[in-house]
Amino acid sequence: MRAPDFWHRDGTLARLLSPLSAVYAWGGAQKLAGAQPVRAKMPVICVGNIVAGGAGKTPVVAALVERLKARGRRPHILTRGYGGTEAGPRAVDPTRHDATRVGDEALLLSSVAPTWVARWRPDGAAAAADMGADILVMDDGFQNGTLVKDLSLVVIDGGYGFGNRRVIPAGPCREPIATGLARADAVVMVGDDRTGAASLVGDKPLLRARLVPGPEAALLHGRDLIAFAGIGRPDKFFDTVEGCGGRIVAAHSFPDHHPYGRADIEELLEAARAADALAVTTAKDAVRVPEDLRALLTVLTVRLVWYDTGAVDRLLAPVLDHQS
Repeated sequence: MRAPDFWHRDGTLARLLSPLSAVYAWGGAQKLAGAQPVRAKMPVICVGNIVAGGAGKTPVVAALVERLKARGRRPHILTRGYGGTEAGPRAVDPTRHDATRVGDEALLLSSVAPTWVARWRPDGAAAAADMGADILVMDDGFQNGTLVKDLSLVVIDGGYGFGNRRVIPAGPCREPIATGLARADAVVMVGDDRTGAASLVGDKPLLRARLVPGPEAALLHGRDLIAFAGIGRPDKFFDTVEGCGGRIVAAHSFPDHHPYGRADIEELLEAARAADALAVTTAKDAVRVPEDLRALLTVLTVRLVWYDTGAVDRLLAPVLDHQS
């Protein structure tokens, strides 16, 4: 789905929908209250968010996994596999699986560490333990109560914050902000806080980070570009592209997790040829493009950089010390 524009700011429609938001929030609270979480055989770190989509969870997961590996740990990643058909538990194999089966995020993360898709998270945790994992990092699942979490992080996109701060369908929040933050052990702010979201965090540890474009950025400098993205917030990608020195002559937004057909990509490539431009997209989008057309695109990767790695290590230490 594409986030409605009125989710960005408060207004009449958001206020009219607020009674339905109360029902949605009640249903979510009941589901969590009725859950009987399973204790995995290893510590579980959950990286989630309060808003629906686009906060930057996946880069945070990748960055945390790299720090865990540097500490000599054997992290595995667990995800629901949103957008895919696989129920799991299934170890993601990028040589055999595609985004329609396991989801785009799972494919991306499988290059970082062994990654499992499991709609029933305890089964995925058990499978990871059997395959030698000594710590599990969940991509999403903050509102899922089936696993005991030893550390829960809420990711906030600094440019978007909590939108209009209302619950679905009146706004982008999966639950009331205060309710979600009360369950979090810490908050990760990705990018500069432009909405004042940090003021709602209270005394929770606040880790700050930024997304840095990959080496492909050099290819964009000074070039005309046809940019497209089917992610939670395409405008964030377009801003990043322009920050690399590229000139966007046309920007195309698709729904989050959009399954690209050949016609979609061929039309974009033809527009790029006509404009003597590069067709550029995100790594998350690229894995949803037909494989034989993927090489014709310029894929801009990003990585997450912590402002204070010491603060990250201090947050992880109790989880790792408890395990050992």
